[in-house]
Amino acid sequence: MRILLVGAGGVGDAIAKISARRSFFELMVVTDYDITRAERTIAWLTSKHGAAAIEGRFVADQIDASNPDSVAEVAQRHGATHVMNAVEPKFVQTIFAGALAANADYLDMAMSLSLPHPTNPYAETGLKLGDEQFADADRWEKAGRLALVGIGVEPGMSNVFARYAQDHLFSSIDELGTRDGANLVVRDEDGTEIFAPSFSIWTTIEECLNPPVIWEKDTGWFTTPPFSEPEVFVFPEGIGPVECVNVEHEEVLMMPRWLDAQRVTFKYGLGDEFIGILKTLHQLGLDSIEPLKVRSAAGPVMVAPRDVVAAALPDPATIGPRMTGKTCAGVWVTGRGKDGRPREVYLYHVSDNEWTMAEYESQCVVWQTALNPVIALELLAAGTWSGSGVLGPEAFDAVPFLTLMAQPESEGGYGQAWGLEERPPVS
Repeated sequence: MRILLVGAGGVGDAIAKISARRSFFELMVVTDYDITRAERTIAWLTSKHGAAAIEGRFVADQIDASNPDSVAEVAQRHGATHVMNAVEPKFVQTIFAGALAANADYLDMAMSLSLPHPTNPYAETGLKLGDEQFADADRWEKAGRLALVGIGVEPGMSNVFARYAQDHLFSSIDELGTRDGANLVVRDEDGTEIFAPSFSIWTTIEECLNPPVIWEKDTGWFTTPPFSEPEVFVFPEGIGPVECVNVEHEEVLMMPRWLDAQRVTFKYGLGDEFIGILKTLHQLGLDSIEPLKVRSAAGPVMVAPRDVVAAALPDPATIGPRMTGKTCAGVWVTGRGKDGRPREVYLYHVSDNEWTMAEYESQCVVWQTALNPVIALELLAAGTWSGSGVLGPEAFDAVPFLTLMAQPESEGGYGQAWGLEERPPVS
């Protein structure tokens, strides 16, 4: 396996760091529009693992993720068999197209963007998350190539948990509800708590300010207002109760294609401060991705307001040393167990920032996101997972993924335990 990694930001950097401990691939080409970022990642790998372990296995190159021809050219020049997309979702379609043009398989952690939503329910003209990629499934299948989409943590690990629940825990499912919460705190040099999102603010604005999507078996997909249906969800391993709200997310658009449930939802623990900031950005038009003409020292320039917001905030990849706490990703499943009785469980994985910083010098949110595509790549390299077309993680057997994930590193696994918490069924 020869991997073209597109993007050496926080998640791309963590993918390379996790992969460096594995032996399932021949080459990983770490690329970025700014090649110095890719070179920085490889320099870190060399410092930790030694030149002999890194030279020849990891190389740096420059790429333009917005240009499918650039993606195809770099992939072909390095003989890439797999293209791993680790940049913002606005580049999904160009990287997706470039991978197919290079006759390579493709993986991403977020799917193609939706267009501004119509009102409930989706009109026929509404473009949902992933629609553009799923519409291309026949081309990928005819080419004999696989696009494994949404294989981050959410979507990704959450979808694997959902497939496991359907196959091994439930005879019928009422709701597959992805629930994400954390107790993370970021402080400045003086110890004062500051606002610093732990993941790409560009992506967070996109998914939080678009109307959330819900799927119901009798209705199909429909939207609700942003931040709707607040609920307090109690997260495990000391995180505790967190208020979660509906957010637009890929799981709701993916799970119903392969899994049988009455309802699919996604709720995210944002907090009042974060919700207030997002609403203010929207009111001021600072969430827009349409460039505006603004003054600069070099004369008028065209700048998208959302890009300015992203540039003004700390880079999520750099806040790890100032962050404390844990983040939890998982799926809350309700229905009837294999014995026919009511059952409610939460399948989850917790990432501790203290541990990820000590082990990888990566903050816990980006590290947890990066873990899952590496596991998937290893399963693909071994032929344990295989297929063609455009497929989500829930299209594959969950057991090999969860087994490899939890197996100790000394035994060839990743040493990441996942939890299954039984909860009293709601009467």
